[in-house]
Amino acid sequence: MKASDQKYVIIVGWVSILVNAVLFVIKYWAGIVSGSMALIADAWDTLTDCFSSFIVVIGGKLAGKPADKEHPFGHGRAEHIAAIVIGMLLAILAFNFMVSAYEKFVSRETVNFGIFAIIVTVISIVSKELLAQYGFWASRKTGSSSLKADAWNHRGDSLASFVILAGIFLGKHLWWIDSALTVIIALMIARASYEILSKEIKALLGEEVDPELVDRITSEVNTLVQRNVYIHHFHLHKYGSHQELSCHIKLPAKMSLDEAHTICTQIEEMIKQRFEMNATIHPEPIEAGK
Repeated sequence: MKASDQKYVIIVGWVSILVNAVLFVIKYWAGIVSGSMALIADAWDTLTDCFSSFIVVIGGKLAGKPADKEHPFGHGRAEHIAAIVIGMLLAILAFNFMVSAYEKFVSRETVNFGIFAIIVTVISIVSKELLAQYGFWASRKTGSSSLKADAWNHRGDSLASFVILAGIFLGKHLWWIDSALTVIIALMIARASYEILSKEIKALLGEEVDPELVDRITSEVNTLVQRNVYIHHFHLHKYGSHQELSCHIKLPAKMSLDEAHTICTQIEEMIKQRFEMNATIHPEPIEAGK
């Protein structure tokens, strides 16, 4: 990760931590005053956002460390690990909220929402959506997967608070609304957890190279060397923003080693410039009949 990108990740992370800390205090207070499990659940969800944003900061610092002897491809995958930790925290939180909602529904507890709960919920909606927009902007600028995961987390919180606001106005008529809202929030958190974990685990385990990217590289290679080199066998390894590409090309069997090396180097340099990937090209002899 570039130093400038690392700076954005750290700044966004700390802004998120400070805002979420303030929101946790006022949400939890509003939940205690009103007796709303949904508000209290939303408050604890906000507190976990402080931890997840702190993980983003730590992940950003690690991802920005240069390559060394023990980590020749850099520390970019620290971001994927940070995002996975966030996803796991969200999964645990969703489960706990489902249990709390069930217990409250069985006990048939009612909630008396007040004006303070309405004000706090509106503040939460606006604040979390602003954090989400800030996080999405920074993730596009830096390519940070952990920032994007954190931004989706903020977006989910904003939507959850909006659902709570709607429930507040129905609370006088439906005794079970608070339990229902808690379940809805838990499901939204669970969905965010699934999307984050599935994406980041797939990135760590490895995935198929995008066919569109293969076509673009193939076209550029054939134009560069002015011949069909039958480029194939693509493998792409991602380390945060750092990417390592390997592939094979076919060249005439009687071509000199020096000429084959020159062609491979030209292709590697082109891929580095056009696609921002470090490429390793493996030459093979063209089979008879091709």
